[in-house]
Amino acid sequence: MKTVAIGCDHGGLELKEDIKAYLTELGYPIIDFGCYDKQAVDYPDIAFLVAEATATNDNYVGIMIDGVGIGSTMTANKVPGIRCALCWDLSTVINSRDHNNANMLAIGGQLIGKGLARQLVKTWLDTPFSGGRHDKRVTKIMEVESRFLKRFR
Repeated sequence: MKTVAIGCDHGGLELKEDIKAYLTELGYPIIDFGCYDKQAVDYPDIAFLVAEATATNDNYVGIMIDGVGIGSTMTANKVPGIRCALCWDLSTVINSRDHNNANMLAIGGQLIGKGLARQLVKTWLDTPFSGGRHDKRVTKIMEVESRFLKRFR
């Protein structure tokens, strides 16, 4: 069972707290990178912390919840090694893991209700990467990242 690195901005706080309680029920270890109250924060700061922890520890997966999820996804995917998927239904969650081996999930806390969010998180955590023909494609994603990293060193 992987450790879940989780974070949110003020727009995702309520949903993050519910998801944390649910993950605890399921037995997952959790590391909470904030935020911890309704005071406005900048989602890139927290998305970076979750992504960095996930990218540097093979035993972690990341979940980030902001208002809509787009900005956190963009931020997380700047961190080498991260494949963050913004998901809003069961089909996108399954595809993100099964086909793309996503190691980080982004959810829009102002768009997704608690019941659906719980389903999304559980399905995402339970869905394995199928490998096979998809392994080649994920490798190509990581090769694109590697090409750009070499340019900026």
